[in-house]
Amino acid sequence: MSKIVTKNNMEKALDYVGEGIQIIDQEGKIAYCNLAAAKLDNVSRDEAIGKYILDIYPSLTEETSTLIKVIKTGEPIYNFQQTFVNYRGYKITTINSSIPIVEKGRVLGAIEISRDITQVKALSEKVVDLQKQLYDEEIKEKSRKKGTAKYTFGDIIGESEGIKQLKRRALKAAESLSSIMVHGSTGTGKELIVQSIHNASKRRLKPFITQNCAAIPASLLESILFGTSKGSFTGADNRPGLFELANGGTLFLDEINSMPIELQTKLLRVLEEESIRRVGDIKTHEVDVRIIAAMNTDPLATVEKGHLRSDLFYRLNVVSLRVPDLKERKEDIELLVGFFIDKFNKKLSKKVLGTTPKVMEIFQQYHWPGNIRELENIIEGIMNISEDRFIGEEDLPYYFKESRFNNFPSDKKDISISLKEKLRETEMQLIKDVIQQTNGNVTNAAKLLQIPRQTLQYKMNKYSIN
Repeated sequence: MSKIVTKNNMEKALDYVGEGIQIIDQEGKIAYCNLAAAKLDNVSRDEAIGKYILDIYPSLTEETSTLIKVIKTGEPIYNFQQTFVNYRGYKITTINSSIPIVEKGRVLGAIEISRDITQVKALSEKVVDLQKQLYDEEIKEKSRKKGTAKYTFGDIIGESEGIKQLKRRALKAAESLSSIMVHGSTGTGKELIVQSIHNASKRRLKPFITQNCAAIPASLLESILFGTSKGSFTGADNRPGLFELANGGTLFLDEINSMPIELQTKLLRVLEEESIRRVGDIKTHEVDVRIIAAMNTDPLATVEKGHLRSDLFYRLNVVSLRVPDLKERKEDIELLVGFFIDKFNKKLSKKVLGTTPKVMEIFQQYHWPGNIRELENIIEGIMNISEDRFIGEEDLPYYFKESRFNNFPSDKKDISISLKEKLRETEMQLIKDVIQQTNGNVTNAAKLLQIPRQTLQYKMNKYSIN
């Protein structure tokens, strides 16, 4: 070992690591812990080092301690959720990875890396409790309250053909019981569509529960969705999950492509069997839940990249709805601007009447990467500051004033279209022509285009082609 890489220097470096690191010897005594581990367990290193691991964690046993289990079996344990009470009485939840230290086939000890998720777990459970409480209150008072679906198809602003087609398809989908996959770019209003479907369905008086699959650590998402059984892991209680909470209603799983693959397998089983099993339980509970999933990426590309199981995709994609980007429905921009101006006039006590023609021209030429959400935020930001009756060019954010956004010739054909957009238009027109040529026969059209029938159906849905 060099003079720089010494034991003392290594220990100093590990004290700057955010995760807790502990090492025990073959007898189960703590040989080392870094500052993060000591802080996590609320002990000083002098107290911990040399003590038997179960003396520091009296709520654990030889069967439930991951470190002891690794020493006995010689097998590593990865990403295991563990709740325990340390010897000072503090309840802690961690995600542990425990690895045996082996030399010449003999287990000399084990090292464990722990990440504290105590607050995340508590907040996640509080979200579930609050959703249940809000729904219970709604049923008692028979009125809509925050926390359930509040939007309807009447709240969807737009007269473009793409939006009209989407609303027609979504309204028909609301009448069925099948699963739905909604996809579209960030900020296009996917949840608005989902809530409208729920409120137009026979389940409108039942719960509407939302869970963003990217917002909860993978290790907690399973227990949040399916609930836990007392004793399933140390510190676990009998708690219903979101499936039980949404029973009879709709469960909206946003960013479904962020769900871990192993959990996707369990979700598929729930959809097939219409029953769930709480984490650690041996009993099953029947549930009647309609699943609506959403993602902000192309579904087929997501499947091809391995982020979404193909069998789960086919099970969820019974009805497929694509929410168009704002740049695809620019005829709706003027309506949306008027709607947002009215909204923020009331909210901010303003008296803005509209925009200047130049601003509307710039809005029509802009490519709106953030879609409707970006438009709404821009209008809100301007109206917070401006005192004028009309939103002018000088009110726009700085990037609208750059030449690449507002120096388009207004009396000529738009030359700002990208290669990607041109290819999209060409593909859409080609599909329309072939569908017309084959009198609507999708199978024959797929043969002429030399693509699988399923791919053609997906593209027809994507481009709203009947």
